Amino acid sequence: MSTDARILVVNPNSNEAVTAGLAEALAGYALAGGPRIDCMTLAEGPFNIETQADIESVVLPLARLVAREKPTATVIACFSDPGVQVCREATRAPVFGMREAGILAALARADRFGIIAVQTRSIRRHLRAVREIGVGERLAGDRALEITVAQAASDTGAFARLVEVGRTLRDVDGAEALVLGCAGMARHRAPLEAELGVPVIDPVQAAVGMALAAVLAR
Repeated sequence: MSTDARILVVNPNSNEAVTAGLAEALAGYALAGGPRIDCMTLAEGPFNIETQADIESVVLPLARLVAREKPTATVIACFSDPGVQVCREATRAPVFGMREAGILAALARADRFGIIAVQTRSIRRHLRAVREIGVGERLAGDRALEITVAQAASDTGAFARLVEVGRTLRDVDGAEALVLGCAGMARHRAPLEAELGVPVIDPVQAAVGMALAAVLAR
């Protein structure tokens, strides 16, 4: 492995608090002699990515960023996985979307999984993605916090809502593992898992784990 190997983790929204949360959640992934992990904010992105229009608006800027930065591997740190396919066309290096990585990580830990969404309007996109991956029969439920991305990242009341929704997914829907449906929720993963007693997957960590494996195998 080259000593200048680098994994680029891109936050497609322009909220620096989300990027700071990503860096904190990934601090333990830095390996001695391993690839550098850089978290970057897409300056052109909207403050929140919550609609299909928001998703589409960052696709080409993401592809340009990946082409310019030339990382050894890229992680798109947004649960909508915006621009993953376009970014793969912009580089020969591997590109990972956090949503797909998070779902696959949950399937490795449990038979049925649940997704904690930011808002109800996100759920339709999640269900479409689950069908595309072909694992719909293993989705126990997808329930929303009804808060913004910014609130998920910095609001002190977000954790209580995460516990409430996570408990419903566990006890009512039968989810045996939970996937956090927003990069802004990263800092809540460990305390939520401790509170609920089931695996809680931070999809960014899952995607970076896959990126590390890809880079170390080179």
